[in-house]
Amino acid sequence: MASTGTGVRVRRNAARASATVAVTGAAGPLGAALVAALAAAPEVKRVVAIDPEPPAKAKSSRAVTWRRGDVRDPALSAALAGADTVVHLATDRGADSDPSQRRALNLRGTETLLTAAAAAGVRRAVLVTSAMVYGADPDNAVPLAEDGPLRAEADLTLVGDWVEMERVADRIERAHPSLAVTRVRPASLVGAETDAVLPRMFEAPRLLVLKGSRPHWQFCHADDLVTALVWAATGRVGGAVTVGSEGWLEHGEAEEISGLRSLVVPSAVAYATAERLHRVGVVPAPASELRYLAHPWVVGSQRLRAAGWEPAWSNDAALAEHVASVAGVRRQGPRVGRKDATRAAAGAAVAVVGTVAIARARAARRRRRS
Repeated sequence: MASTGTGVRVRRNAARASATVAVTGAAGPLGAALVAALAAAPEVKRVVAIDPEPPAKAKSSRAVTWRRGDVRDPALSAALAGADTVVHLATDRGADSDPSQRRALNLRGTETLLTAAAAAGVRRAVLVTSAMVYGADPDNAVPLAEDGPLRAEADLTLVGDWVEMERVADRIERAHPSLAVTRVRPASLVGAETDAVLPRMFEAPRLLVLKGSRPHWQFCHADDLVTALVWAATGRVGGAVTVGSEGWLEHGEAEEISGLRSLVVPSAVAYATAERLHRVGVVPAPASELRYLAHPWVVGSQRLRAAGWEPAWSNDAALAEHVASVAGVRRQGPRVGRKDATRAAAGAAVAVVGTVAIARARAARRRRRS
């Protein structure tokens, strides 16, 4: 469904195909917002909200039907009965989650859901990954083409999960041609839900900058992702779909908006420090994540814009809201080892502090030798 011709076919059949839309992970912040938006969409007759633990106060109505279901359960096809489209949000976007548990949910859940959707006669599935699947490279086009190659490594990281989820979708589509999968790839997600990869950098006491790099800060507010998902669920867009605010922020602009000063560190020192801290379990993300800080991976939301969609949030406003939401966490300071909401902030802060310590130690040794 990547070609222009296919897109026309999708839009022509949208009203019929999107009569009933199912949403997995419907009890989460993003899922709840999407359920409400779909229930208000004129093209949608009914929403099926699926979650292992529906909210205690959730009640089915003429517009929304709640069903209990786990995306890792092969019996999920029963919960999808009658749905024309399913939007898959029952995934773990936490960079600091246990890798094996996160991957079990993300990969096995995606494969089970898409297989169950095909068995239930669902015609369209919407899979949310990330624009990070394109990889970060110094020669990346700005913005990236939506149908461009996915250069990110399928390693045991959150980004690797997203790459593997897209590969699962490819296999399911080949095995079940009746099911078309729309892949929605947002920029760094902030708002009601965050992907906790680059946005957590703003929870640290300083912004880390790799010497000689030129960061491109682009965000996708959860509100804009929700509207994009409505468009994907109702067939206005298909294929690979990127979502993000217009353009990007230069690093100086990010500094000004966040009120944070930057710490410029040689790339070799930063990568070595991050790898050491990751190896001993101090920070959850590997050194490879720093590539996304050093090299551009800006997206243009080309298909959405061609269909008439516009983001409601600018990069400036999205970052400002994100910084305001984490200001309390930053004031409290990092608490390494605590299993609470500050863990991601602690990881970013310790990475910066560790890098500074090693850089200063090396500088001291050079001064002593001179």
